[in-house]
Amino acid sequence: MTATIVGPDGRSRCGWCGGAPEFLGYHDTEWGFPTNDDQRLFEKLSLEGFQSGLSWRTILAKRENFRAAFHGFDFDRIARFTQHDVDLLLSDEGIVRHRGKIEAVINNARRAQELVKSEGSLAAFVWRYQPPAGQLPEPQAASTSLESIALSKELKRLGWRFVGPTTVFAFMQAMGLINDHVRGCVIRAEVECARRNFDRPGGYRRG
Repeated sequence: MTATIVGPDGRSRCGWCGGAPEFLGYHDTEWGFPTNDDQRLFEKLSLEGFQSGLSWRTILAKRENFRAAFHGFDFDRIARFTQHDVDLLLSDEGIVRHRGKIEAVINNARRAQELVKSEGSLAAFVWRYQPPAGQLPEPQAASTSLESIALSKELKRLGWRFVGPTTVFAFMQAMGLINDHVRGCVIRAEVECARRNFDRPGGYRRG
């Protein structure tokens, strides 16, 4: 895949966003923009877990179905799911019907509640793992990092599932903990501006 492609407006963007029609809007308005919204962070971790072994296009195409099935990824509601809810989800053709991944989301919702109690928010915990400025490889040149490995290890220690280092790195790319838009992508500067102005929870270091 080429590093950049020319979009419909004549401007250059990351090459991967030309892989499917639905990628362009996601790339331009979501991917890499920082957030401290616990529900969005939990949603992305969950969807990255569902993507394991699949393509992001598959997950993105089903995202609204996932949101409906998991109550907008409100982890307080998901934490109350029972075996009956699991059975209903396994019969939902609009999502990925994988028992292990579904049960992982429910388990992780309970672990997220525990993190909120101990850390104040999921965001405060996650943003602690933002890489220091100037210590990243070239954009899109890696699939893991020291920070994604550390965050994955800590999440697993706390009982989370489907949070391997590659999954966590993809989460960090998407949620703005790093700016992994390639140099030459018109959105890279927008993301960098958003990151500069972002109020990081807990006062953690700026990247």
